Amino acid sequence: MKQLLYERLIQYILENQNRFYRVAYSYTRHQEDALDVVQSAVCKALEAYESIKNEDAIRTWFYRILINECLTVLKKRKRFWLAGDGPEQEEAYYEKGYEQTGDIERELDRLDLDVQGIIKLRFFEELSLQEISSITGLKLNTVKTKLYRGLKELKENIQEADLWVN
Repeated sequence: MKQLLYERLIQYILENQNRFYRVAYSYTRHQEDALDVVQSAVCKALEAYESIKNEDAIRTWFYRILINECLTVLKKRKRFWLAGDGPEQEEAYYEKGYEQTGDIERELDRLDLDVQGIIKLRFFEELSLQEISSITGLKLNTVKTKLYRGLKELKENIQEADLWVN
């Protein structure tokens, strides 16, 4: 039973590795950090696969690990910036196929990190609200509230940005 679960997890990881990278990159905005996050998440998942209670929950279980790893990297980066002189300017890097889409991406970055995550999981990864609730550990109604408030704020920010352009 456990061997079958392990093989199923490996198959899931191999089939979705590009999606995992895309999620990690959308959080970290750095190629190396995104690769590190995915690698760390895969290692943690393979080490803890026996804790999966429901075989059908592999998707949400792995996304939760992945998102937590992304948040850990962002926290470490923030601590580093606070301890040092600030982030060094590095040359902009754009991953082919993951280019920023302009205004929407920029305005999305202005939202709270948890709201960003919910919107990314819902629209970029096409996860259900129930799956997002399970991944984030938030109640379903909280996820809905944050999603709709975030979309409203995103719309207002984009309209405000359009006013400045015109």
